Amino acid sequence: MTTIIGAGLGGLMLARVLHVHGIPATVYEAESSPAARRQGGLLDIHPWNGRPAIEAAGLIEEFRELVLPGRESYRLLDRTGSVLLDLPDNGTGVRPEVPRGALRQLLLDSLPADTVRWGHKVTGVRSVGGNRHEVAFADGTTITTGLLVGADGAWSRVRPMLSDATPDYVGIAVVETFLFDADNRHADAAKAVGSGSLFALAPGRGLLAHREDGGTLHIYAQLKKPQDWLHGNDPATMTAQVVKEYEGWAPAITALITDSDTEPVLRRLFTLPAGHRWERVPGVTLLGDAAHLRPPNGEGANTAMQDAAELAKALATYPDDVETALAEHEQGMFARTAAVAEDDDVYSMMIGDEAPHSMLALMTGSE
Repeated sequence: MTTIIGAGLGGLMLARVLHVHGIPATVYEAESSPAARRQGGLLDIHPWNGRPAIEAAGLIEEFRELVLPGRESYRLLDRTGSVLLDLPDNGTGVRPEVPRGALRQLLLDSLPADTVRWGHKVTGVRSVGGNRHEVAFADGTTITTGLLVGADGAWSRVRPMLSDATPDYVGIAVVETFLFDADNRHADAAKAVGSGSLFALAPGRGLLAHREDGGTLHIYAQLKKPQDWLHGNDPATMTAQVVKEYEGWAPAITALITDSDTEPVLRRLFTLPAGHRWERVPGVTLLGDAAHLRPPNGEGANTAMQDAAELAKALATYPDDVETALAEHEQGMFARTAAVAEDDDVYSMMIGDEAPHSMLALMTGSE
């Protein structure tokens, strides 16, 4: 039995592809239910990593039903609202946008009913001899397993079994908000965003927005700030401080923050060292952000699913030799993520000193 910690896209993809190969798995998740929190915004699924994983899961037809049409359009604005680039979705794109929560639910629905054990927050992991590992949960229970996979994200409880690395703050704070029924209730902001994604950028700060389903706009204010910025502030104070950062910007853009229909949510961006790797430890491995956390660059969810699918296929290929399977998984993952890490500093393009023109050059291929 494979024990997976974390019911994000990586953990669930691993469980699903293992299920396709007839290999049982149990997933332990800290959240109390699938609906415990909102599961992020839109994901663009890439043909070189995310899509092959979905194909390996046998879910490509179901996936197509999740794709939101017209979302592969992109607009780039400066702080005055001037449109620097407007790329419409002409139907030839290869990176379809899907709601992250819907994709997660698709994976959940594809698993046997008892696969995921909700409300199991891991408090510690230790080796107990014989290449077996004990996982302790907050409710006082424990399990012992011979194959443990940490798919538990940035602050993985499994990672210390393999590595001393811990995430470092990258100097960027993101404040997340939403506008609902935007075409009717927030018409100017909706027009600024267009039918897909908006990048409104300047040195040190930017506003990103995605058009989700049902007229919802999902907004991310991105700011170069010290780690303690906004620490301990109430929602009203937080909103006021964020709005202040965009003084002088075009009203249609700042409305994405000032007219928010939700309280702001602060997220700080962290990273593991580029090229993070470890020596082989029998019976345990990592995937996704637990293994190679980087600032959001469009690859995170895709690579987590790819890690999961490749690990599952390795375990199916070597059913009697787990160590060979884990070694094959890790070496492949290390190589893939090292290649991505060489060119993943998208924030220097988005909100660096030359923004928004640096992002314009990236998007038009003229850098």
